[in-house]
Amino acid sequence: MPVQIKNINCQLFSSEYRVFVILIFLLFTSGYGNGQEPKKVNFTSSTMEVDKSLGNGAKRLLDNVVFEHEGAKMYCDSAYFYSEINTLDAFSNVYINQGDTLHLYGDFLNYNGNTRLAKMKRNVKLINKETTLLTDTLDFDLRENIGYYTHKANITNEDNHLTSEKGYYYTKTDIFFFKDDVIVTNPDYKIYSDTLKFNTETNIAYFFGPTEIISDSNYIYCESGWYNTDTDISELKKNAYIKNSGQEVFGDILYYERNTGFGRATNNVKIIDSEEDIILTGQYAETYEETEESILTGNALFIQINGGDSIFVHSDTLRSELDTAGNKLIRAYYKVKLFKSDMQGKCDSMAYSFQDSVIRLFHLPVLWSENHQLTAEYIEVKTRDNEVEQLYLQNSAFIVNQYDTSKYNQIKGKTMTCYVRDGQMYKVEVVGNGETVYYPVDEEGVIGVNIARSTDLNIYMNDGKVDKIYFYKNPDATLYPLDMAPENVLFLKGFIWLEKNRPKNKNDVFVWQEQN
Repeated sequence: MPVQIKNINCQLFSSEYRVFVILIFLLFTSGYGNGQEPKKVNFTSSTMEVDKSLGNGAKRLLDNVVFEHEGAKMYCDSAYFYSEINTLDAFSNVYINQGDTLHLYGDFLNYNGNTRLAKMKRNVKLINKETTLLTDTLDFDLRENIGYYTHKANITNEDNHLTSEKGYYYTKTDIFFFKDDVIVTNPDYKIYSDTLKFNTETNIAYFFGPTEIISDSNYIYCESGWYNTDTDISELKKNAYIKNSGQEVFGDILYYERNTGFGRATNNVKIIDSEEDIILTGQYAETYEETEESILTGNALFIQINGGDSIFVHSDTLRSELDTAGNKLIRAYYKVKLFKSDMQGKCDSMAYSFQDSVIRLFHLPVLWSENHQLTAEYIEVKTRDNEVEQLYLQNSAFIVNQYDTSKYNQIKGKTMTCYVRDGQMYKVEVVGNGETVYYPVDEEGVIGVNIARSTDLNIYMNDGKVDKIYFYKNPDATLYPLDMAPENVLFLKGFIWLEKNRPKNKNDVFVWQEQN
């Protein structure tokens, strides 16, 4: 018959016996674990049943069952305690408390006093400070304060709700490691990740695999990095990019502040504006979502996509912003070079307005259009549907066309307006101080050199060659035979030939030569 003992408070070994065991242990063994013998589990209960048929020296404990071990207390409705192997099985309303912060609940507990491993099952709840974990099965190492689950768990920490299939929880350092189908739900966004580390004290999430952060305002992807869920600041790495309604930002390292919309990208930076069909690349960039402004440096390149005839612009610094009317404006600063199949250019600074589709070139600008070189103090390029429609040259306007290695057709004036059709210049209007040097030809070849001056003049071209010239206001022209033309009239004042500066392809925009 089972023996019932009421209101018992048992110490499994007397103090004298425990001292003896410890002395023998120290003399004849190297120790257990860290050199200390496992301490025995103590218990109290209202009822204890002892029956040899239960095996392993098992004791059945009922009512007000409390176990104490190494600073932890375990409560349950009933339990089997195996004193010989220092383990127990607890049933119903199981609760473990360790310290002031850790609280672990469940329906069933297997606890090993030698390893201090607690295996909790069914309706498991772990509460540590501001963090609550719910799962079906949880192993908890009370020695190292580490919890582990292999079935889906739900974790709540302030405004963040997390789920994953597997995970470790280090309660000493307030750190979670989540694995497989990790989802973080916040009122402002969701995070989907393969592997994630989360610090419940700092509320910083660290990513170690493919990760998506999705909100109403943007989409973020990376395979490494971190996100501070308190400050909404993140640093993203490895195939990282941020996408909003108008653009995508790529880079080796992306720093992003969700609340302010400020972003910083480093190395292999690419910004794609799908609305305007433009791409900006460089090695460093800063972006501002609120003002839609971007600044790029380090091999900065602007590309406007136009089928197979895109325009490429390189400079030391590129700035993309909105003008006062809300239209896109691209500014390029210092050592600007551009390439398009039918137009190339070079200047110190440039602005491209999407409002009027005008490219403006400042400080020693040079443009090449087919076999024409255009220079002035300031040049405007008007486009329509990404094709050049009109060129405007202001102050010291100069157009040069090379006939051969020693002969150059030249047009000079105060201002010029050049009209382009189907990629070819067909008309030039010169206003103020007009001058020309022109080599007319017939079937036999060059027949001489025509030197002409007129306040204003119009030049009409055919297939890129001068066809007709109309002089207005005080014209003065002389046609010299080639062998009789004075050398001092063959080149207009200010003539310069800059063909060596001309980019021959899109890669040449990164090569800079000083003008001379």
